Amino acid sequence: MTQPRAATVEILDKLISFDTTSRNSNLELIHWVRDFLAERGVASELQFDESGEKANLWASIGPEGVPGIMLSGHSDVVPVDGQDWSSEPFRMEQRDGRLYGRGVADMKGFIAICLSHVDDFLAAKLKTPVNLAFSYDEEVGCLGGRQLAAMLNGLEIKPRLCVVGEPTTMGVVTGHKGKSSWRVRIKGFECHSSLTHQGVNAVEYAAELISFIRSMAHDKRDNGPYDEAFDPPYTTVHTGVIQGGTALNIVPRDCEFLFEFRNLPADDIDQMFAEVEARAAELQAEMQAVQPGTGISFERISWFAGLETAEDEEVVTLGKSFAQSNTTAKVSFGTEAGHYQGAGVPTIVCGPGNIEQAHKPDEFIDLAQVADAEAFFARMIRWAEQN
Repeated sequence: MTQPRAATVEILDKLISFDTTSRNSNLELIHWVRDFLAERGVASELQFDESGEKANLWASIGPEGVPGIMLSGHSDVVPVDGQDWSSEPFRMEQRDGRLYGRGVADMKGFIAICLSHVDDFLAAKLKTPVNLAFSYDEEVGCLGGRQLAAMLNGLEIKPRLCVVGEPTTMGVVTGHKGKSSWRVRIKGFECHSSLTHQGVNAVEYAAELISFIRSMAHDKRDNGPYDEAFDPPYTTVHTGVIQGGTALNIVPRDCEFLFEFRNLPADDIDQMFAEVEARAAELQAEMQAVQPGTGISFERISWFAGLETAEDEEVVTLGKSFAQSNTTAKVSFGTEAGHYQGAGVPTIVCGPGNIEQAHKPDEFIDLAQVADAEAFFARMIRWAEQN
């Protein structure tokens, strides 16, 4: 088995030691990366969120004024709460040809490979520069990625292409579904359950709206549109959480539920949500006919854009060449790639590790996958020296 560089493993060990669960700040990791780059003469630009507790990092290596290769990775990880790990999740372990730790696959492994190649980027006679883009809060709605996309929109010279290094077992992914999720609050009118005609039952009106949302799910399943490259090959609609009521003999005043769309890139999320809003308006009119001041409100809690990159795009051709692959794929999980594509940067997803290991206890990445990604980088550098 081909072994990865010792430097990659060492850097990944350091990155795993930072608990960058999305609820925490990522600044300790970002500052470490900034200092790592600064020691090699590479300047970084940090983009902070509103709290100042989280930041994206952007850095460029190579000639100025030339569209570059953007290498994108998110610094945050999902929680380990309640998971049964065989080892300390924030202390990387190597055993049986694998590296274990929270984030080794999703997706600090890719960031470590980027950093272990910084000296190679600097030593190479690059004609095409390399842009490093490390973000915050991808796991809770691509918050940092959206901020980076806004920055890209404002650049006079945008990257020539982007590789988002989410775990794809080094396959080239050209498409993924988008996701939008909402919190719905129903405010009814409370009274004794023997006088239901005087009350407005928030739970029952929530059930009415959930039933409508479920009918949308059935319509997508039965009528499409379809894209057989996805599993399932249609947009899905799902209600996952509901809370409401206090006692059976009280007409409930409050109810809240969460629902989501996971849409094909071709599906219009705004139109789908408008249909939900229209049905909610009908229900609200019924509610207010009984008691003014009742109603239904929506709060969008997360979203990320879908990705659809044409097979004939340069980024796809180059990605297949660097990965030594003749095929492409589409996936149902989401990434920041759709936001960068939307900012005018042709984008693919290609990175080491398997998404099946992401978010699980004993998350791991095979050493062979790390080595394969390093071979991808070597081919990419050779191309960047010539083009």
